[in-house]
Amino acid sequence: MTTPQSITAQDLADQLASKRITVIDVREPMEYASGHIAGSLNVPLSRLHQADLPQGPLVLVCQSGNRSTKGLHHLLDRGHPHPVVDLAGGVPSWQQAGYPVRKLKNAPLPLMRQVQIAAGSLILLGLILSNVAAPGWIAITWFVGAGLTFAGVTGFCGMARLLAVMPWNKVSI
Repeated sequence: MTTPQSITAQDLADQLASKRITVIDVREPMEYASGHIAGSLNVPLSRLHQADLPQGPLVLVCQSGNRSTKGLHHLLDRGHPHPVVDLAGGVPSWQQAGYPVRKLKNAPLPLMRQVQIAAGSLILLGLILSNVAAPGWIAITWFVGAGLTFAGVTGFCGMARLLAVMPWNKVSI
């Protein structure tokens, strides 16, 4: 097994300009649609093991570097025949270095914004209904607050999972 390496946004830009590497974005299609490095291929981490990857050196990218690092380890553990590196800091580091991202026209709002809109709307609805209809409606506010607390503590957000499968979040790339 080769020791995993990372690459900076500047080095990636230089290698992309010389067409020496292929960028593989391991985020989900919805995330990819909302902003990705031009020319990158979308191969979600969950499908990386079965994907027919291009020949030659690869750079894996994701939002924070967590998924791309997992993908890098997966490919190295399986003896991938070509060099594989990870973009340090993910897509945000690319943007912070001043490089553009390409957004698809059909990109939905980011999932966390959708969660914020839905949670905020449900909390307001619960408060309004508890004041104008019946006090019991305050339970909506308690339920959403408990769900947000649970999501923060465990990392599992049921509302995000539910919103992710909604029709407006289906992206074809």
